[in-house]
Amino acid sequence: MNHPDLRLGVLGYGLRGSIARLAHRPGAGSTVVALADHDPAVRTDAASAFPGARISADHRQVLDDPDVEAVLVLTPDHTHADLAIAALRAGRPVFVEKPLDITVERCDEVLRTAYETGTRLYVGHNMRHMPVVRLMREIIERGEIGAVKTVWVRHFVGYGGDWYFKDWHAERQYTTGLLLQKAAHDLDVLHWLANGYARQVQALGDLMVYGDLPHRRAPGEPKHADWYTEDGHWPPHTQRGLNPVIDVEDVSLVNLRLDNGVLAAYQQCHFTPDYWRNYTAIGDAGRLENFGDGPGAVVKVWNARRSEYRAEADATYSVPDAEAGGHGGADPLLVEEFIRFAREGGRTDTSPVAARMAVAAGVQATESLRNGGRPRSVPDLDPKLVEYFERGQRR
Repeated sequence: MNHPDLRLGVLGYGLRGSIARLAHRPGAGSTVVALADHDPAVRTDAASAFPGARISADHRQVLDDPDVEAVLVLTPDHTHADLAIAALRAGRPVFVEKPLDITVERCDEVLRTAYETGTRLYVGHNMRHMPVVRLMREIIERGEIGAVKTVWVRHFVGYGGDWYFKDWHAERQYTTGLLLQKAAHDLDVLHWLANGYARQVQALGDLMVYGDLPHRRAPGEPKHADWYTEDGHWPPHTQRGLNPVIDVEDVSLVNLRLDNGVLAAYQQCHFTPDYWRNYTAIGDAGRLENFGDGPGAVVKVWNARRSEYRAEADATYSVPDAEAGGHGGADPLLVEEFIRFAREGGRTDTSPVAARMAVAAGVQATESLRNGGRPRSVPDLDPKLVEYFERGQRR
């Protein structure tokens, strides 16, 4: 059945403006009709990208626009809750770029507002649509490694100096820390593969490299045009134009105990020469591990016998090719799911509860590493909210 385009309002057109561009499909399901951003240069770019859209500096002009049917919140993390709550109260289905917010309390307020207003809430944890993640989950659900008992995740952030230490990402006041901002994706995937949520966390971490580098922008100086380059800025001491304030950790290690008894570990480093993620899940009848997450990637399973380490696994699965688009083709699928959800409601592969639990784990892990590694408990979410979102946001 053909539908008229869903008319979208966009709040923020910065680093994640690609989501808005993917959602702008005139005649094919959705159209950006209004956009707000505080930066005049960004508004000029937006006017070119979305001809005919109403462009403004004030988010209220988007939320008050009677032509807007749903809203994309693509602003910096610390603004997510305020804008999501405003959109929900305006009765507009809302897409919030991950993380849901930078504190547990504000995340809970967003979920309560969605519950009280009955307005649809969607959180953009796009890695649930990545082919490698979906393949690992399918292997686990088929029982090929038995019941999952532990999950290990290592994240080598080879471009960390470019992406996270040259703007607001480097400051606690805007992110809480990179165990929330950067790890929210991986913590959500960890939870999804293990089929549980973290209940206790313990972490260590430090600002080991970027805190000592002197080449920083002056306060108020614009971000340098060459802030990111695929081949340059190596080794880390060659970085220039770093953020004036850097007070988040560039390496961190987290241990987690989930509510179903699964033990897990997550490690993140922002000064490695290479960029990749490695997931290992071990069950009571085998283990799996991914080798890459893009073209040519595979997931290997060892489950037939004991042995010394052997590179040739008992089963090797090629990761399906993804369609073009950000995050290994996940972003277009994420947008497609949101458009369908905004129109029709129903269940989605992403989950506001899961998004909140990823933030909660990241917040408590950050508190742990900043307090000598003392274990921290992850706070529960109101059961009525859990039940509401598990029903697909239906009363």
